Amino acid sequence: MTRRLAGAALGLATLVLLAVVWELYKWLGPADGWSIGEARVLPRTSDLAMPHTWEILSRLADPLTAAPGAPSLARAVLAAGAFSFGIALLSWLLGVTVGILLALGMQRLRVVESAVLPLVILSQTIPLIALAPLVRGWGSRLYLGPVEWEPWMSVAVIASYLAFFPVAVGALRGLQSPDTIHVELMRSYGAGWWATLLRLRLPASVPHLLPALRLAAANAVVGTVVAEVATGIPGGLGRMILEFANFASSDPAKPWAPLLGAVLLGLVVAGLVALIGLPLSRFRRVEVSA
Repeated sequence: MTRRLAGAALGLATLVLLAVVWELYKWLGPADGWSIGEARVLPRTSDLAMPHTWEILSRLADPLTAAPGAPSLARAVLAAGAFSFGIALLSWLLGVTVGILLALGMQRLRVVESAVLPLVILSQTIPLIALAPLVRGWGSRLYLGPVEWEPWMSVAVIASYLAFFPVAVGALRGLQSPDTIHVELMRSYGAGWWATLLRLRLPASVPHLLPALRLAAANAVVGTVVAEVATGIPGGLGRMILEFANFASSDPAKPWAPLLGAVLLGLVVAGLVALIGLPLSRFRRVEVSA
């Protein structure tokens, strides 16, 4: 419990430090930023480009629009975050399922690993912003019996495309991590592949798998927001970021609200993955970085 409280305190202190650095740069940095040739290296510090942190936070309590009865900006961001959270969670589950199945197949047969692993790595070289319109176009032509393909399903598929990669690689490393002497011991007991998998390889893969699950969760959030921007579906944080960008000159603090919502979404998803690791702590003596 003490370690968890210390971790939470450290995370809060990091957020405060980021706010302090933001304000220090706004106070000391050049108004026009700093450029090397045509490339801008440091951002401008004007109120339009970098509003004060307290202005961003106070804007969350203001109404979303000037219309009577309009919800607060914070409430609208939370509603959009809940929509994106559902898609990110589904895409994470899809990515984890596909990644683990691929890892099991690659561990079971060496020829599958030789054939599939290069394709898994090559798949991540395709830009997501270019893939998103294609997936949405393909999805609009799919007919799953009585189930109609919804635009958010395309977003879930796109985000799971990012989420499956770290799980596939991390799970494969974990499944292959047991020493040869331990594998041979299981064989001497007459244990088959399934028994060896359940009693040796899966417990041994936990230190490799948990970092991969966290990375997959982060990829699912990023993929969801980017896919919402690329496909333009309403209701999520991605569409809100796209719409609020138009207020950058008239209401500079407003576009930062959905960005804070995306940060909060990432923290929530990371916390859920951390909860998954609690019952597996007895298998996690040493955690391997992803």
